[in-house]
Amino acid sequence: MHLISTTAELAAACERLATHPFVTVDTEFLRETTYYPKLCLIQLASPEEAVLVDPLAPELDLAPFFGLMVDDRVVKVFHAARQDIEIVWLLGRVLPTPLFDTQVAAMVCGYGDSVGYEQLANDLAKARIDKSSRFTDWSRRPLTEAQLAYAESDVTHLREIYLALKADLDASGREAWVAEEMAVLSSPATYEVKPENAWQRLKGRVRKARELPILMEVAAWREREAQTRDVPRQRVLKDDALMDIVQRGPRSVEALAELRSVPNGFERSRSGGEVLAAIERAAAIDPKTLPRLERERGRPTNAAVLDLLKVLLKAVADAERVAPKIIATGDDLEAIASDELSEVPALKGWRREVFGEKALALKNGRLALRIERGRVVVA
Repeated sequence: MHLISTTAELAAACERLATHPFVTVDTEFLRETTYYPKLCLIQLASPEEAVLVDPLAPELDLAPFFGLMVDDRVVKVFHAARQDIEIVWLLGRVLPTPLFDTQVAAMVCGYGDSVGYEQLANDLAKARIDKSSRFTDWSRRPLTEAQLAYAESDVTHLREIYLALKADLDASGREAWVAEEMAVLSSPATYEVKPENAWQRLKGRVRKARELPILMEVAAWREREAQTRDVPRQRVLKDDALMDIVQRGPRSVEALAELRSVPNGFERSRSGGEVLAAIERAAAIDPKTLPRLERERGRPTNAAVLDLLKVLLKAVADAERVAPKIIATGDDLEAIASDELSEVPALKGWRREVFGEKALALKNGRLALRIERGRVVVA
């Protein structure tokens, strides 16, 4: 299959694609050795053709592709869109709109949590995907015929998957359920990684309040360093070493050198000095300004309520034929069990209508669960 490598070819292809009501989109990228994903291939398909684009070609400007992504006359269809959209946002500072994610739609249509593309291709397009090229090096040129065939199949079968799921949603009247999820994927905030929030990835490993400001400062330093050098976080400082620093709080080069998890010589490097400076900044933070530290969750005191809410969620999901995950998460259930005024998605919009009101009624004794023919039903 021909690989587009010039701006003129790309512009002509995007002009043709824009004449259709929808276009399917996928990308191939590498991220093992970088902080930011390296885009290696773009796949596009309309009902009439499939197009493969080489973003590594030296004479290619992706402006026509970004223009297609924001053409509001054309629905952009992805499967598990988040990483693909992140790449579009990072490179073009645009977000695909209007947007349709077949993984989300499949959850609403009863295909379970986080259903894979291969399963949907098999179930809805009656196609089998050869996955042998999935984890190959997409940055090497020339790409093999097997790679090109695999890449093309990622968008050609997606056409049939989209049409089948859209028909299902139209029949069930649940288009708004998917649209609410698309709003999250279409928000720039979803893809903006702020160093000052990096500590939240590791907050569950903090045991003492005095450790929190150190975690916040050192994690923010590591995130900025990884972004600046465009390397994975773990290449800057591994999680275990970072947490060792947080728990020990070294205030000198010698104390930093004593930590076995820290690489040899790190304490006398530029990075070592910056980590010590981050610890000093942490010591100056007013404890009253810190966020509340969540204690390690054991069995909650409202365990019985939580157990009942889990049973209710399963019953509602079965009755509605949707994936439980798209209705409520475990954190949602714990929040509702603790406080019925919690600001969680399960108590808003369509989720409140389908599940949230029942959850509150169950918690307050206005709703019961019973077993009929081996199945839990809402009474």
